[in-house]
Amino acid sequence: MSNELVISSTQKGDRIALLQDKRLLEYHVEESDSSFTVGDIYLGTVKKLVTGLNAAFVDIGYEKDAFLHYLDLGSNINSLNKFTKDVIAKRTNTGRLNNFKLEPEIDKLGKIDKVLSKNAPILVQVVKEPISTKGPRLSCDISIAGRYLVLVPFANTVNMSKKITDKAERTRLMRLMSSIKPQNFGVIVRTVAQGKDVEELDRDLTNSLEKWEKGIALLRDAKPRDRIIGEMNRASSILRDMLNESFDSITVDTREMYDEIKTYIHTIAPEKEKIVKFYTNNKMKVFEQFGLEKQIKSLFGRSVSLPAGGYLIIEHTEALHVIDVNSGNKSNSEEDQEATAVSVNKEAAKEIARQLRLRDMGGIIVIDFIDMKKPDNKKMIFDVMREEMKTDRSKFTILPLTKFGLMQITRQRVRPEINIVTKEVCPTCGGTGTIQASILITDAIEQNLEYILTRQNEPGVQIMMHPYLYAYYTAGWWSKQMQWFMKYKTWVKLIKDSSFGINEFKFYNKQGEEIEVTTA
Repeated sequence: MSNELVISSTQKGDRIALLQDKRLLEYHVEESDSSFTVGDIYLGTVKKLVTGLNAAFVDIGYEKDAFLHYLDLGSNINSLNKFTKDVIAKRTNTGRLNNFKLEPEIDKLGKIDKVLSKNAPILVQVVKEPISTKGPRLSCDISIAGRYLVLVPFANTVNMSKKITDKAERTRLMRLMSSIKPQNFGVIVRTVAQGKDVEELDRDLTNSLEKWEKGIALLRDAKPRDRIIGEMNRASSILRDMLNESFDSITVDTREMYDEIKTYIHTIAPEKEKIVKFYTNNKMKVFEQFGLEKQIKSLFGRSVSLPAGGYLIIEHTEALHVIDVNSGNKSNSEEDQEATAVSVNKEAAKEIARQLRLRDMGGIIVIDFIDMKKPDNKKMIFDVMREEMKTDRSKFTILPLTKFGLMQITRQRVRPEINIVTKEVCPTCGGTGTIQASILITDAIEQNLEYILTRQNEPGVQIMMHPYLYAYYTAGWWSKQMQWFMKYKTWVKLIKDSSFGINEFKFYNKQGEEIEVTTA
């Protein structure tokens, strides 16, 4: 099983695709001006205490105040508040907690107005990004995630990932971390720390500690709403959580991102540095080269086809997501109805586990599988779903199939769901249903090209267009493209892009800047 990461950068932000055996598994869009990312730590101000909800609303700079529940304060909130006030008042100059006296832990069943006061400064961490009409969700249980460890200030415990099941390894890691962790800092050992030696773990711990200290240095002169510690970008966080021996390629199409990724890989796994590749093919975009545009368009629709003939219908509502499994033309390929149901359901379970990660669907998901009579078959589908979702990084709970063939899943939602519109308004008629002069598209391209080459004398012209138009202009030896060359004595470069509408085109100059043109 091979994993590849493909990153396409634009002025608006980055598109990140995680491929497993050439199949799209995760897709992320990270806008360049995005803020309030999960893991970011801010200096906020308590704006309102709501005793009925046992929660507070905190201003961290978002248009709506962020939500902080009492249960998310963390047991060491008093220590955090005391330390924050000491840093702002410049009574302490370091993020080290060796000489810091921890305050008593708060009561788990207490009230928020006994712990926080209105207009007080507070250090908070984003645990859920703004979704729909809701602001960010916050926590005061601060943590700094590293490659192998999670550093937890104001705690003294060492906790272990539940996925580390080997008793001897758990004992080794527990003793090791207890001996190297700094005073008044807790540590959570991640699953990927299994088998790692003390040098690697200590380096990861040191990096997280440095990140905390740099944030505290900023806190000394920070103003309310300032970001104190920023989470790394989405591409780096995927690598931090998933980079292993199965990763064999990371392809990036900008030099800036290439240098950033290579530096990060050098820090966390120097032996994997050679898998980072800089994409230099100017004839085709990187997503087009890997066939990702087509996969994205086919995988984000309301209907998703299964390889052997069945299909899924995925409906989204405010309260939950509903997935209906249908047999399609698969119904005649098995010997009986039960066999057909098992075959389609098994295939559907695998695709649904992929769709949950791909669309980053969260909340309640209800799946209507095809009815099966035998309890063993129901249990088998339940086991397949659990196995397929093992690698999902989000927290989830799966319940067995009910007597009606329904499966219920809850999946943690920490950021807005990825939603890509796969139905396009006709670029010719604009959705009106009447087509006018679509044949004029070639005339528009010819007229614009002639004006650019003869009036503007623009060298190195490139035209980006739909693959159908590309095929029309490049077909045969005496193609339209060759005719242009003979007429204008300069080669016009054509680039196909399947994300374009069928009669959409754009002109670019030699520097890759778009040239304003008229359309048909």
